[in-house]
Parts: sequence; C-alpha cells; structure tokens
Amino acid sequence: MIEMIRSLPHSAGIYQYLDAKGRILYIGKAKDLSKRVKSYFTLTPSLSPKVTLSLRIQKMLSETVSLHYIVVDNEHDALILENSLIKQLAPKYNILLRDDKTYPYIFIDLNDPYPRFDITRKVISGKNIHYFGPFSTGARDILDSLYELLPLVQKKSCLKGKKVCLFYQMNQCLGPCEFSVDPSYYRTFVDTAITWIHTKKLLLSQLTEKMEWYSQALRFEEAMGLRDRCERIEKSVLNSTIDLARNVHYDVFAIATTDDRGCIVRLFIRNGKIASSSHDFFTAPEDFSLDEAYERTLVNYYGTTKPPIIAPILTAHSFEEQPWINTHLSLLFEKKVLIETPKQGIKKQLVTLAMTNAYTLLKTKKPLNDPLLHSLQALFTLEVIPRRIEVFDNSHLGGVAPVGAMIVYNDDSLEKKSYRTYHLHHKDEYGQMREMLKRRIDDFSTNPPPDLWILDGGATLRSLALELLHSSGTTFDVIAISKEKLNAISHRAKGSARDVLHGASQTFRLEPYDKRLQLIQMLRDEAHRSAITFHQKTKLKHDQLSQFLSKNGLTLPKIKKLLDYYGTFSELQKGSFETLSELVGTKDAKIIQNLSQHKTT
Repeated sequence: MIEMIRSLPHSAGIYQYLDAKGRILYIGKAKDLSKRVKSYFTLTPSLSPKVTLSLRIQKMLSETVSLHYIVVDNEHDALILENSLIKQLAPKYNILLRDDKTYPYIFIDLNDPYPRFDITRKVISGKNIHYFGPFSTGARDILDSLYELLPLVQKKSCLKGKKVCLFYQMNQCLGPCEFSVDPSYYRTFVDTAITWIHTKKLLLSQLTEKMEWYSQALRFEEAMGLRDRCERIEKSVLNSTIDLARNVHYDVFAIATTDDRGCIVRLFIRNGKIASSSHDFFTAPEDFSLDEAYERTLVNYYGTTKPPIIAPILTAHSFEEQPWINTHLSLLFEKKVLIETPKQGIKKQLVTLAMTNAYTLLKTKKPLNDPLLHSLQALFTLEVIPRRIEVFDNSHLGGVAPVGAMIVYNDDSLEKKSYRTYHLHHKDEYGQMREMLKRRIDDFSTNPPPDLWILDGGATLRSLALELLHSSGTTFDVIAISKEKLNAISHRAKGSARDVLHGASQTFRLEPYDKRLQLIQMLRDEAHRSAITFHQKTKLKHDQLSQFLSKNGLTLPKIKKLLDYYGTFSELQKGSFETLSELVGTKDAKIIQNLSQHKTT
C-alpha cells in the first residue's frame, strides 16, 4: 500500500479506503490525489496514521489495508462522483445523510392567456414563468386547494377540448375552452391564487371555512380530508417574528448535534418571508465532522440540476470545503454563487432561528426504542445501531400476480411515505426475493441504503441478500426471520409462535415475550400486510383484464402465453405491437393495444 500511496497521481479524483475483507471504509475526493492521501499518513520509517488526525480517522486508517482511486477531469466531477458513490455504497466512516430530495415548486406561465398552476422540480423554459417554493411538504395540497376554491383551468388538456367539462358544471372552471372569457377577468383569480400561495394563512382560512361547511352538512369524511390537508400545508410553514422588510430570497441551512444524533434544518426565504421549512435527523458518529455534514447537505440538496429559484445560501457554520462547494454550485447554476456564514444583522437572525429549531427538534424527538435498538445491535453484532430498517416480503397465489413489498422503520416509527411495492416476474420465492432486492440495490444511487435489512425467510434468503450486496460493493447488515418448523410444518400458534432469527454467526430462538423478537415480528407482519394488500389489488386488476381479454376473443392459452412472456399485465400493456403480433397474431394484438382505453374499477 505504501508504494501505491507514493505513486498516486497529482490529479483530481476520488479515493477509497478498504479493510481486510474488501469492504469500503471511506470515500473521499481530492483536487490532488497524491497530496490528499499523503496528508493522512506518515510514510517513514513505516506507514502509519498521522497523530494529529482525529481519533475517528486514526481508527479508520488502522482498519485500512488497501486503497483504490479513480481519476477524473476536474474537481467538479470529483465532487459529483464522491457524492454518488457515498449514497450507493454507504461506507462505514462517511456521514450518510439520507434526505436527498429535490423539493417541488409550483409554477405558472403568465404568457398563456388562461394560465394554470402546476408542479415542477426543474427549470421550465419560458420568459414569463413564475415559481413558488420550494415546498418540503404540501405542494400538491396547495395546488389542489387552489383548483377547488378558484375557477381556474384545471387540466392541460382542457383548452384543447373546445367543450366545457365536469369542472365547469361544478363551478370550478370559467370554461374558456368553449365560452368567451376576458383574460383580464381570469387574471384576477390568478392574482388571488398567487396571494394565497405567498400568504398561506389566507388559504388555510378559506379551507377552514369550507371544512366547517362540510361538517355542518354532516359530510364528515370530506371535512376530515380537508383537516388533514390543512395540517400538511401548515407543516411546511415555520412561524417567525423576523421581518425582513425586503423582497429577498435566501436558502438557510443549519446543523445541530447532540450525543449520537444530528438534525438538519432548512429554511427557504422567498420575497422576504419564510416560504417553507424542512428538517431531517441523522446518525452522528463518534468524532462527528461538521465540515463533512455541511458539504454533503448542500451537495445532496441541490443535486446535479439547476434549481428554478437560485437564492443566496446562508449556513450557520463555516466549513472547510466551502470554496470547493461554492465553485461546484456556480458551475451547476451557471452563475456566481456565494455561500455566506453571517455574523450579524437579519441574516444572522435567520441562521440563529434555524439553529434554535434544530436544537429544539433534537430535544423533543427522542426515539423511545433506542435501548431496544442498542440491544438488537448487541445481539446480532451489527455494525451500527439500526435506526433505519427496511423489511421485505413477497406475495402470490400459485404464482399468479407475484408482488413484493418493502416497508421502512425509521427512528421509532413506520415511515409510510418510504414504502415501496414491486410487480415481480419470477414464480418462485427465491427468484422473487432476488428480483426485489436487486431492484432496491439499483435504487441506492437516489435512495441511499438503510442500516439493516430484515427479510421474511430463512438463512438461504439472507445469504442471497449478502451476495447481491457484495456484488454491488455495498456493505450493511442483514437478518432474516422464519417460522419454526414442527414436523416440517411452520408453527404458527398465536401468541407462542417460535420464530427463528438468522444472523451473521448463528440463529436465535428468542422467547415470545422478548421485545427484540416482538419488534422484528411487528415489522415482518407489516411488510406481509403491505404485500398482501398490494397483491389483492393486483390480482383484482389482473382478473378484470383477463376477463376483458377473454370477452374480446383471446383464448386462455393465449392469455397464459402472454403472461409467461411479460410476467404481469402491467408489462403486457407496455408491449410493442410487433412483439404482441408475433405472440398472438395481429388481430389480438390490436385488442391488447386498446387496453389503455379500457378503465377498470
């Protein structure tokens, strides 16, 4: 390894430290690979970590036995590659910030005579397009509310129809597609909508009034729907007494840590007001690096595309790689970007507000199951405390409509917004699990891996998962849970099911009252429920489509032939006319091509 370090090129790139088992411990970037890597080590009289480094880095280097590197053209490419690999491979000593969403914006093109609002996550070409946001939550709720309360053009296709539709009859559209509507009159409703977006209290007041009307009319389900919508809209708004008294934009980032947890708070100031806010928790390892956290936060948030609104960036702390990130974002935004850590004035008040909220969140949200998660870590000798867990199960009936489900447990609660369901092709459970896990691994570049996987199955499926992870270069823990076999039959006695847990070194048969077993069983059962529910919906749709095909002349052997080839009806509907014709003939291919026009309920 010492010879490799001495021969490293003076080029931009990324480097990877690996342990004795070939697992990646750390991924870093460098303007000059030779200088950067040599800054970690003393090369004479023997290779050793520099004593001036933090204890965490010294521990990492003591585990390092080999080094890999990739040369790129410039620093900008090095930063992008580093961020992508960290998200996909989740190295042990890198800080893993899981939230990398690009938050949506509401936009409107005022060049249109009858403009309508819509949602985007990227820049839309046009000279008179106005953006509102970003919204960490509630963007769709705000949009739906505007269209329910104001008679605006509802759909992109409305004006092309030349005839009024149901929205006009419901008094939710002025009907400019058929009738003559003065654009200036229409614009008054657009202006009202813009005011409500800027001042959400006005929009919430309108929704509350409508909710009360529903309640008085005994339409309680609709009233509850509006109540939930109001709550989601309110979540994105942080109340503050700070008055900027100026029409300015800022993106504010603050990071606070305590013990082994951290919190990122983001504030988005638009036109002098707090347009929205968001926060996320993360695991702060021993000897946490605030520099690395800010770097990852900014690179994750802005991604690789130019945002619709470019605002000056305020951070609560300065950080080592600030000039590098500044250059990277300037290239990305195609304009000069200034990252500032303010010391006084209104800007300082904004970062202080963000820090205050970060510390408050850390105090108020403490995982109740923390001791239980520590106990799980000790029992299975897990690399890290499993704060984020993904659980997998699959479902089918005789090989028909095979599906899979992934549920997510994060910091003491089920994170239903992160659930995923999968249409599968394989008929056997091993093949189905392999397909599902492979698709999840392919998604690591946009949705980073968890701390732990739990599979509904035995040691064979656990070995499969580890094999897939190893081939992808990713390393984290996997356990499986299976039913105890009594005379080759699964023992499912309610209240006394002796489930078997499969870990890295041994299997465990915990008592039914053991809290660790109960947690894993609860997560397994939730994954099973999700898979069964999705299977029932898929099977119903398959039955309806199968009946439709039969009624239109396709024989059962032809339907089976199509399913054997495509796997699911969803894939069948995407099939090309040429392929369908080869399988079942031109006449039946035309019938299948008309499926998209057939609506099932």
